[in-house]
Amino acid sequence: MRVRSLTLAAAGAALLAPTSTPPPVDPQAQESVVRHEGDVRAADLLAKVRDCTPVSRGRYRSDDGRPATVRVCGTRDAVFWKADMDIDCDGRPSRRCNRRTDPLFTGATAYQQSDGRHLDAARLPFIVVPTPSRIWDYRASGVRGGSVAAVIYRGRVQYAVVGDVGPRDIIGEASYASARALGIRPDPRGGGTASGVTYIVFKDSQVKPIEDHDAAVATGERLARLFVRDR
Repeated sequence: MRVRSLTLAAAGAALLAPTSTPPPVDPQAQESVVRHEGDVRAADLLAKVRDCTPVSRGRYRSDDGRPATVRVCGTRDAVFWKADMDIDCDGRPSRRCNRRTDPLFTGATAYQQSDGRHLDAARLPFIVVPTPSRIWDYRASGVRGGSVAAVIYRGRVQYAVVGDVGPRDIIGEASYASARALGIRPDPRGGGTASGVTYIVFKDSQVKPIEDHDAAVATGERLARLFVRDR
């Protein structure tokens, strides 16, 4: 089930969305995100995050009303968590993300593009981090808007940026574009996947401008190579 992503000013509510059939694929938007994402294998990244050294003081829920089972873990160079993926369709309105396709749609994201406009969830791969709380403050772990993440699902690696902030007690959400690139149903009404997604965020990384996905891929690939080689 999907919960609304929240801006920094509004983080606190967690709402549910009804299920529906997925919208048709937009070939233009699909072409913008489905691409080769580099030569670091998913298996090599997953091997580096097999063990968890917790950095969160507690556990997160994957959805509203679910048990709190997800820890945020850390290494010297990254933080990571293993969760579901709910679909964030918030930000700049588009054919795929608007009030008609998403009853919980809001036209704002916590972080904005270089031109001041909110992010386009249908075109830009980004992930959502929880609002800072007693459980975990992402900022204390060297994570910020534009930080680079490697998102892994069923052998695929997708590089993305931190682009939005969600409820303080829920984790596991990414943009429409992120889901589609990973082969996950991107419908904000009933898409996503219930498990099997690993999110690795590289500490003290940042892409500027945040909307430059090519830069996120290049930076992510470089940091991923260093990450898997580190002993």
